[in-house]
Amino acid sequence: MTEPQAGIFALGTASHTYLEFDAHGADAADRLARTVASLREPRTTMGGINLVAGFGPEIWRRAAPDDAPNVGSFDSDVVGVDGYTMPATQHDALLWLSGSAYDVVFDAARSAIAALASIATVAEETTSWPYHHDRDLTGFIDGTENPTVLDAPDEVLIPHGQPAAGGTILLLQKWVHDAAAWESLPVDEQELVMGRRKLDSVELDPKPDDSHVASTDQDLFGKIFRRNMPFGTVTQHGTMFVGFSPDQQRLTAMLERMAGITTGTRDALTAFTHPLTGAYYVVPSSDALRRWVAPEDTDRLSYADGPARMAQP
Repeated sequence: MTEPQAGIFALGTASHTYLEFDAHGADAADRLARTVASLREPRTTMGGINLVAGFGPEIWRRAAPDDAPNVGSFDSDVVGVDGYTMPATQHDALLWLSGSAYDVVFDAARSAIAALASIATVAEETTSWPYHHDRDLTGFIDGTENPTVLDAPDEVLIPHGQPAAGGTILLLQKWVHDAAAWESLPVDEQELVMGRRKLDSVELDPKPDDSHVASTDQDLFGKIFRRNMPFGTVTQHGTMFVGFSPDQQRLTAMLERMAGITTGTRDALTAFTHPLTGAYYVVPSSDALRRWVAPEDTDRLSYADGPARMAQP
């Protein structure tokens, strides 16, 4: 069986950094893939990090045409009813680093940026952290509909026999919240917007058709695995949407429903939050990444071996 990148499913980490890169020219695909794949992590579980690497669909298609899923870039804004817009900010590569403490994530991120400096420039950097264990900054529990970690690989990895088997498709968006407007609502009104209770996350019955739960009902478009995290400062903050799927259509359908394109009514939560960024990334399997590394280096790679600390190659 083709092994996924283990960091996708490594729950419980306290510090996260997302680095999105733009390559120095269209001919940099091979060098970018090789350098990202060669980021090495000594095999240790002490003070370590998880590293998940993704590539813009066009970059990965140029680098690995025989291992490229049918995925398009997020190169056009999603425009819904009333002109509500989810912006397209596609980049060429993503490194998502997570760990038990920010110092090790910080050091690893600087190391990765240095390793890629001659090939790509950091276009977007976001630091995230958990809030009251499993809540987002609205105060509600996030990821209620997630499959369990045991079931998630079967739900969100590209199946055996298809291009990029063992990999997955990632939708990454940074959503900023209008905290003042949201917090001015009584709890019962917040619950109508969300479609579930704030204290225990039980769905309302009936739930409003425009509620967030109704708009993002995975029974309608298929399961995704969300690794959302809060981000930002005390004065400006929100949610990093980190959603994995074996096919792009599930993710696209979710965005279109939220924007009201398919229903004519926007997700009620979009009155209180809006996205600043939007990009799709192909997250190859760990096996696919190893193909880019010289044989003598493969014993030092650990994309599939759990938490580890990364050193600059």
